[in-house]
Amino acid sequence: MVTQPSNSERRRFSRRPRHVSSPRFRLVTVWALMVMSMVGLSARMARLQLVLGDNLKAQAQQQRQNLPQVPRTSRRPMIDRQGNVLAVDRVVYTIYAHPMLFSRSREEMANTLGNVLGKSQDSLLQRFQQQETGLKVAVDVSEELAKRIRDLRMDGLDLLPSQQRFYPQQSLMSQLVGYVNLEGVPQAGLEYALQERLLYELDDVPLPYTPQQLPNRDGLRLQLTVDSRLQRIAQRNLEATVRQHGAKQGALVVMDSRDGAILSLAVAPTYDPNRYYEAEVEQFKNWVVSDLYEPGSTFKPINVAIAVEEGLLAPDEYIFDEGRLQYDQWTIQNVDYNEVGGRGSITVTDILRYSSNVGMVHIMERLKRSEYYQWLERLGLGEPVGIELPAEATAQLKSRSQFVNSAVEAATTSFGQGFSLNPLQLVQLHSALANGGKLVTPHVVRGLVDQEGNLTWQPERPEPKTVFSRETTQTVVEMMEDVVESGSGQTARIANYRMGGKTGTAQKANAYGEYGDGRLVSFVGILPVENPRYVVLAVIDEPLGDDAYGSTVAAPLVKSVVESLVVMAGVPPSSSGSAD
Repeated sequence: MVTQPSNSERRRFSRRPRHVSSPRFRLVTVWALMVMSMVGLSARMARLQLVLGDNLKAQAQQQRQNLPQVPRTSRRPMIDRQGNVLAVDRVVYTIYAHPMLFSRSREEMANTLGNVLGKSQDSLLQRFQQQETGLKVAVDVSEELAKRIRDLRMDGLDLLPSQQRFYPQQSLMSQLVGYVNLEGVPQAGLEYALQERLLYELDDVPLPYTPQQLPNRDGLRLQLTVDSRLQRIAQRNLEATVRQHGAKQGALVVMDSRDGAILSLAVAPTYDPNRYYEAEVEQFKNWVVSDLYEPGSTFKPINVAIAVEEGLLAPDEYIFDEGRLQYDQWTIQNVDYNEVGGRGSITVTDILRYSSNVGMVHIMERLKRSEYYQWLERLGLGEPVGIELPAEATAQLKSRSQFVNSAVEAATTSFGQGFSLNPLQLVQLHSALANGGKLVTPHVVRGLVDQEGNLTWQPERPEPKTVFSRETTQTVVEMMEDVVESGSGQTARIANYRMGGKTGTAQKANAYGEYGDGRLVSFVGILPVENPRYVVLAVIDEPLGDDAYGSTVAAPLVKSVVESLVVMAGVPPSSSGSAD
């Protein structure tokens, strides 16, 4: 059945809304809102420019002034004797990223920066996703690389400059130049010892200026006496020797005996001053200067020179060598006594050639112990040699009373034990044999030079002190030549060059002052014999092996360096030099 809707229901279904929003009404509403927004924005801009403008400008200026600045203190460069740069200031940059300010996608930023910096694009993108601001992206960025990044005009990057000391020769000269830490404080070497000469002041320079716009420097450079070419050869060969013999450490010094200028000072192990924070603490110590050791037989030529100078010994005189002596409870014997016993009557040259301890004891017994002690003091033992490097250790002698009243003290000193000095002082003493008898001051600094190489400052050094006559020194050097020609120094011989030398193998004292199993081997050479000028010393600490002696370890090392030295220094072949 179909029913019809009632009248009331028909009225309800047919009822229409009273208000209907037309399209025109919606358009007017949107337009009104836009006008109101523009009025508000205009009012805000007017307030910023007219009311707050001066204040905001002052704040921006203040922020600009508070930007990081290139450090005020700066340092002069260091160069070697050939003008090669050893240390120089440079400006490097730390790059910070603020992903929230990127105008490009993070993927594009990671791709572009990764290509420029040589970094993984995936790792950069991952970091950009993790943090919105303040990301340290790279450190120690060079000025050239920083310019490339600036030219890319990428928003959201900050390049903050800082001044850094740079050492282009890396580990080659670290024991000489030292290093400046990341805070700009010198910590070692010449950087520390001569910081007042290296420092000069710069005006503060806000960051918009590039390093090329820094105030002009005075053009002065600190020049060293060291030759980088020779240093590189010495360092390489020294490290090879230390490694080959499993030694604790080693050193090699080349000095011009005429004035004390050091041409090479190599130490192993060493470190890279650009990355000093990766080095072991003991590597910062230049043990050529700061460590003492007993020189052993390398001191015997010095004792022979004392005896000859005192008129107690004739060069052609014979000395009886019984091979072993007894001093109260102490026994003194030659190193080869168990093999050859006593040698009987031998010449002074033979005493050096065979490195006879007993022969040296008999020679120095002729000199009163009080006068012997005076000679040691006259030679400067107990006084610093005066090199510019820091932390120099002075030689240690027994007290005068102990030395004079104990025969065994003078006896052990005669063959280089019972006292200690640093390797550099031994080079100084042998230089007196090479230069005709004068104690010169070993040094590694020539002075401050201008762009033309003219000296504007030079360290003050004492006048050389004469300790031996030229006749004495030439006599001893010729004796030392026989050591190289037919004695323990034959492994240092160089064809067509006359060289004198002396090997040394000394026992090392332990922490209790007793001699242990450790040994320190060395060789010192003087050349050319006909006109002595250069002194070369090699010292190797605790080489391993039963056959580790001055003749087998140190002498070949000296030979390898001298072969380069004679070429670089232009030393002509000797008229009657050695021939292989």
